[in-house]
Amino acid sequence: MIIIGIAGGTGSGKTTVVRKIIEQLPQNEVAVISQDSYYRDSSHIPMERRKEINFDHPDSIEFSLLTKHLAELKEGKSIEEPTYSYLSCTRQETTRTIHPKSVLIVEGILVLSNASLRKMMDIKAFVDCDSDLRLSRVIQRDIIERGRNVEEVLTRYEETVRPSHLQFIEPTKRFADIIIPQGGNNTVAINIFTNFIKQNL
Repeated sequence: MIIIGIAGGTGSGKTTVVRKIIEQLPQNEVAVISQDSYYRDSSHIPMERRKEINFDHPDSIEFSLLTKHLAELKEGKSIEEPTYSYLSCTRQETTRTIHPKSVLIVEGILVLSNASLRKMMDIKAFVDCDSDLRLSRVIQRDIIERGRNVEEVLTRYEETVRPSHLQFIEPTKRFADIIIPQGGNNTVAINIFTNFIKQNL
């Protein structure tokens, strides 16, 4: 099993990069795990306080469970990936069964920030993107998917998203084996990355 880590700022185009990598690999040979599924459950916290959670801070993620699940997949066992709701800031009762595959992609803004997780990865990528483009994507996504208005998104961006990006996410570039500028539009970088995976399959 090849374990691939794909990190990058929120709205950088990670999902597009992952999709384009999958399109170039043999069908049914790739499993994808999202870091977002491993946000800590906040059902014990009042709703008003849940709205203040900084989802761009490493402490918001249960890395111990994520690394445990990766180890189990590497051993050939299936796992139950949690599901998380941004609307209620809680883990859901439903889970998603992930079966071991030849290629396992772990994607998320902070997947390169955890040393234990990095050690399990065979190749690591950082998806880079201009901050103004990331902001426009974050505004669009948070309004449509997370029920926020423009003012809420901009306030959150200034108070938590941008500072956390500079403190916790941007510095993880140095751990990447390859940096993919322009996200999913960078066909050359994606092809280089995918060819490496094919050679090691």
